[in-house]
Amino acid sequence: MSESQSRYSIVERLTKTKLDLMSQKADLQQEVTRSQQKVEDLEKNLSFWENDVEESVKVTRRQKLREVEVAKREQKNATERLEKQKNVFDEKLKAVEEALKSVEKISEQAAKQETS
Repeated sequence: MSESQSRYSIVERLTKTKLDLMSQKADLQQEVTRSQQKVEDLEKNLSFWENDVEESVKVTRRQKLREVEVAKREQKNATERLEKQKNVFDEKLKAVEEALKSVEKISEQAAKQETS
């Protein structure tokens, strides 16, 4: 009987060892699977991030192009206003010069009358 108990005990220990080894092997396989999934998730996240950055750059580029467009329009408007104002100022300067000439003539006439 002791011999059969001994064999039974040996079989039990070997079976337990076998089960432990199988469990460890399964755990390692799960760890490898989790690692592969983590790599896949990180690669997807990287891809999403790259797409987000690309879209962000496109949006920023459109905004900057719009700012340039607005600035060019403002410059054009300012140039047009300058041209219009130049003409107005030129006309005002002519009017002031004519007024000065008139005052000068009046002064000359007044001076002639005083000397006469």
